[in-house]
Amino acid sequence: MKLKLETIYNKLYAHFGPQQWWPGDTSFEVAVGAILTQNTNWGNVEKAINNLKKEGKLNARSLHDIPSDKLASLIRPAGYFNIKTKRLKHFIDFLVREYSGSMKEMKKEDLAIIRKKLLTVNGIGPETADSIILYALEKPVFVIDAYTKRVLSRHDIMDRDASYDMFQEYFHSNLKKDIDLFNEYHALFVRLAKENCRTKPVCKGCPLKGV
Repeated sequence: MKLKLETIYNKLYAHFGPQQWWPGDTSFEVAVGAILTQNTNWGNVEKAINNLKKEGKLNARSLHDIPSDKLASLIRPAGYFNIKTKRLKHFIDFLVREYSGSMKEMKKEDLAIIRKKLLTVNGIGPETADSIILYALEKPVFVIDAYTKRVLSRHDIMDRDASYDMFQEYFHSNLKKDIDLFNEYHALFVRLAKENCRTKPVCKGCPLKGV
């Protein structure tokens, strides 16, 4: 299994090159992006984040104090803006309450503890929590998303209906827990799913053909 995962990674990396994901100037921006990207594409998230930047609101204190209707109007491009406003507010309340609004303080927390805490925040599930942990807090946890499940199931490596935890354990058990590796691997799955392993697959030119 370890050899299989290493082979997949090497083929994807050789084909696509480094992805330099997750885009964001600060760990706080990355965390906000992880919440906004739920059920939308990154282009829409960028528009929402740019709106927050233009208004000088992309910091914990400003998002804590901003009225919900104003925040909703700024993040409208990300879709589901009323729901995401509530989720952002819940996260900011948590960040202020537990870490005085500081991502730097949150980063000092043990991985297992911060993951458990994040999963208690309304609107943050395993994928969002792990995205924040890996990309914003730079701790080694593998992010599982629909793209990862699609690729592995189509190559008969795992059942698509397997749980999030089962998929994650597959990576954690067979790869060294390395932040850069987990970061790049997840980003490469996303790239593959967008170019080849789509809902309707484009198998011609797929770097994993024959794997």
